Amino acid sequence: MKLGIVGLPNVGKSTLFNVLTSAGAQSANYAFCTIEPNIGVAAVPDQRLTALAELYHPLKVTPAVIDFVDIAGLVRGASKGEGLGNKFLSHIREVDAVLHVVRCFEDADIIHVEGSVDPARDIETINLELIFSDLELLERRLERGAKALKGDKSIAAELEFCGRLRAHLEDGQPVRTFPHTEVEEEILQNIALLTAKPVIYVCNFCESDFGAFGHGIEEHKNYITVAEIAAREGAEVLPICAELEAQVAELPPEERGEFLSELGVESGGLDQLVQKSYALLGLISYLTAGQPEVRAWTIRRGTKAPQAAGKIHSDFERGFIRAEVIAFADLIACGSLPAAKEKGLVRSEGKEYVMLDGDVVLFRFNV
Repeated sequence: MKLGIVGLPNVGKSTLFNVLTSAGAQSANYAFCTIEPNIGVAAVPDQRLTALAELYHPLKVTPAVIDFVDIAGLVRGASKGEGLGNKFLSHIREVDAVLHVVRCFEDADIIHVEGSVDPARDIETINLELIFSDLELLERRLERGAKALKGDKSIAAELEFCGRLRAHLEDGQPVRTFPHTEVEEEILQNIALLTAKPVIYVCNFCESDFGAFGHGIEEHKNYITVAEIAAREGAEVLPICAELEAQVAELPPEERGEFLSELGVESGGLDQLVQKSYALLGLISYLTAGQPEVRAWTIRRGTKAPQAAGKIHSDFERGFIRAEVIAFADLIACGSLPAAKEKGLVRSEGKEYVMLDGDVVLFRFNV
């Protein structure tokens, strides 16, 4: 599961990527500093692991992780090959969701490819290029479908749906705002359109903005502009200062809170961004706990117990017998697993059990 970090050149994509993943990608004040996509891994913050570690004193604590991809900056005309257009678009096609970084800060020393800071225009530039690319792909599919229809009438419904979808795109609207049925969702999955991907708009501010607004950064005019666009699309939005996060990451952990409080900021936005990204992908974590290791395991929401067990080892899924499950909150409240068992809070679940976020699990299996 990958999230692609996209946006115009010089909006802070690579800086954000570096802070998220500690990958050391090049970041410079000129367009197309990033050409080939950089890929890095970020741990998903989870205070439940800390609580379980205090309970079990394990040798190792392993969080869930997400892959992030830093993709080259897009410019107007990318769908026609401008800048690194075709390469950029192919890289977006390979990710599962998008972090769209929007420049909300003013800085005369950092060039803007359009000459000024305008979040609404910048978002439109990116979205229109993705829409143009989707339209081109749809047109080819409709042409092929029209020829195939002569010998296969069963694809008529798919062609009708694609025609309505084309009209929606021609109105300048992304696919993610197009209402459709579960059957039509299957068609969408097979087409893999760029604007169908879920999005978080990341409003990148400067340090002085956070110093001036603190907790009220949502009142900044640029944030309001982006938030209104996100609301219309059903997308997420989050304010962040990539440069500030980079500074915080270099400090010893015990000094970070004091540094942020001086700016009137309770905590950095990085943890929120990773957690929102995790949720955006439809992912949850179940937990395993013991003396050797406390660990969060990543699964898709709706995964059943045997398939969740298979994340640990294929033998667990193949020989699945049952899952001994307790809710994290119940385990912590009881103080130990034996105490929780005495209260009847540990459940025995079978093959049809759908895993919940925060389940603490012991799988029983036989192969």
